[in-house]
Amino acid sequence: MTTEDLAKEIIANIGQDNITYATHCATRLRFNVKDESQVNLKALDRLEGVLRAQFNSGQLQIIIGAKVKIVFDAVSERLNLENLDIEVKSVKQKKNVISRVVETIAGIFGPVIPVLIGCGMVKSVLAILTTMKLLETTSGAYVTFNLISDLIFYFFPFFLAVSAAKKFRTNEYLAVALAGAYMYPTIMEGAAKAAETGITSLSFFGLPLLLVNYKSTIIPVILSVWVMSYVYRFVDKRIPDMFKILFVPMLVLFIMVPLGLIAIGPLGTYIGKGVAEVVTYLYTVNGVIGSFLFGTFRPILIIFGMHYAITPINSQLIAEYGYSVISPANLTGNLAQAGACLGVFLLLKHKASKSSALSSGVTALFGITEPAIFGFNLKYKRPFICAMLAGGIGAAYINFWGGGATALILPGILALPTYIADSYIHIIIGISISITLAMGAVLIWGIEEDIPATANAASGTPATPVSPVTSGTARPAGPLMICSPINGTIKDISAIDDPIFALGSGAAVESVDGKVYAPFNGKVVSLFPTRHAIGLMSDAGVEMLVHVGINTVKLKGKHFTAHVQQDQIIRQGDVLLEYDVEAIRAAGYDTVVPIIISNTFDYQGVEQVTAGHVAPTQHLLRIQV
Repeated sequence: MTTEDLAKEIIANIGQDNITYATHCATRLRFNVKDESQVNLKALDRLEGVLRAQFNSGQLQIIIGAKVKIVFDAVSERLNLENLDIEVKSVKQKKNVISRVVETIAGIFGPVIPVLIGCGMVKSVLAILTTMKLLETTSGAYVTFNLISDLIFYFFPFFLAVSAAKKFRTNEYLAVALAGAYMYPTIMEGAAKAAETGITSLSFFGLPLLLVNYKSTIIPVILSVWVMSYVYRFVDKRIPDMFKILFVPMLVLFIMVPLGLIAIGPLGTYIGKGVAEVVTYLYTVNGVIGSFLFGTFRPILIIFGMHYAITPINSQLIAEYGYSVISPANLTGNLAQAGACLGVFLLLKHKASKSSALSSGVTALFGITEPAIFGFNLKYKRPFICAMLAGGIGAAYINFWGGGATALILPGILALPTYIADSYIHIIIGISISITLAMGAVLIWGIEEDIPATANAASGTPATPVSPVTSGTARPAGPLMICSPINGTIKDISAIDDPIFALGSGAAVESVDGKVYAPFNGKVVSLFPTRHAIGLMSDAGVEMLVHVGINTVKLKGKHFTAHVQQDQIIRQGDVLLEYDVEAIRAAGYDTVVPIIISNTFDYQGVEQVTAGHVAPTQHLLRIQV
C-alpha cells in the first residue's frame, strides 16, 4: 500500500466529515472527531502500515511509527484540498526566515527541474549549431528548435503557478489563472511597446496597473499564489456551501488579479529600478568594488527576477562607448554557477541526481543557469554561496584589467568573442577564476546529500531517504554496532507500558544522568518542539528514534532541554538532550527511554547485545545488514 493509499483509507475509516482536528507526534497520528462511533477501529488496525489504532483521552491515535510525518503530510494534503474547514496542524521545526524562503523556492522548483533541464539542453545545442554555422537562424528548423528551448523560459509563470499551488495547498487552476493574468497579451504587448508609445501603465479606478514583461519571471507568481492561498481560505470559509462553486472563484479572482498586477507583480520592477541605480553608482565610484558586489549578488537578483533592470544600462553603455563594463559580471556569475553545479556533480552519489547535476552544469556554461541555480546550488545552499563569491571575484579581476562586452548576448562560453580587456588573456583568467574557485570551494565545503533508497518493488513501499552525507557513504557489508544513547540500566522493552514501543525493534534504558547522547556519527533528522523525542540518522543509514518517557509529550517541553537543532550534524558521544528525571517522575510519567530502530525493513535483524548497565561508549545494538 502506497502512502497515498494509506492516507485515503485512514480518512475513509474515520469519516472525512467526522474529523475536526489533525496533528501528529513522534510516532502517532492524532485526530479529534465529532463522533467516535463512526470510526472503524478494526479496519484501521488492519491497514498495512498502521501498527495500532486506539482512543486515548478522548483522542483517536493511529500509531504509524517513524514514518508518521510522511503519512501525516499525505493525510493533511487530502484534508486541506477536499475540506478546507478542517483544522490541520503539524509539528514543525522553527527555522529562520531566509532558510524557509530558500527551501520554499527550491521546493517549488523541484517538480519543474526536468523540463527546465530539457529546455536548457535544447537551448545549448541550438547555440552550438548556430555558432558553428550548421543551422541558419532564418530556417524553419531553427524556429522550431528555438520554440522548444523557450517553452519553459517564456511561460515560467504557468509552470511555477502549478507547483506553488501544490506547495501552498491551494487551488491549482486559480493559480494558473493568476499566471494567465500576468501573461495576458494586453499586459505583455503593452510592456513591449511602452518605449514606443510612452504608455507604461493602465488606470484601475485611479490606481496604476504597471505594464511589465512577466516572461521568465519567478517571484511575482510565487508571491501571488502564496497570498491567494490565504485569500482563498478566507473567502471559502465565509461563503455558504451551496454558493461556493459560483462565488468563491469569482471573488478570489476579483481580489487577486488587480492586487497582483498593481502591487505584487510590479514589486520586482520597482525594486529593480532602485538596484539599477545602486549598481550604476557603485561602478561610477569604484569599478572593481562595483564589479565584485554586482557579480556577487547578481544571482539573488536572478532569483527575484530583478536582473532585467540592468539590461537597459548595458544597452546604453554599448551604444555610447561601444562596450559595457557591467556585462562581464553577468558572464563570471553564470560560469561560477556552472562551476559550483559541476562541483555538486562530483560530490553526488545518487546516479539520477548526479546525471541531472551534470546536465545543469553544462547548460550553465552556455549561459542558461536556472537548472543549476534552482535545481542544485540553491537547494544545497553552500554551492550557491560559493558561486556568488567566485562570480564576484572573477568580475572584479576582469574589471581591474579594463574588461567589457561589446554586445548583449547570452553570457556563456559561446559569447566569449564579444568580450574585451587590456589583454584577452585576462578574460580567460577571469572566467577560469570563477569556474575553478566555485568548484573548488564546493568540493572543500561539501554538500549534504539526501540519497533516496530503492523502493520495495514487491510491496510497493515508497522510497525513503537515506542518511544525508557529505560525499556519499556505502552501507558496510558486515553488522553495524550501535552505541547506547542513554547512560543507565537496561529494561525489558516488551514490558514497556506502550503497545508500539513494546513491539519495537531496539531496546529500553532507564537513565541515571538525564542525558541523551549521540549513539553514532550522523544527523538530527527530527526534533520535536516538546523536546521529548529525537529522530537520528547515522552516516550508514540507520534511523533511530529516542523517545524520553511514556506520554511525556503532554509535558509540552517542560523539564527538557535541547542542545542540538534539526538538521544538525552530530558525532558519537555528543550530548543531544537533557531532562530532569525526578521532576518528570514527580509529574506522574514513566521515564524509561525506548530506543527504536525505525527502518528495520532495510536490515535482516536488530539484536540487543548488552544487559544490565550500559554506558554511552558501549555497544547496545547489533544490526545485521
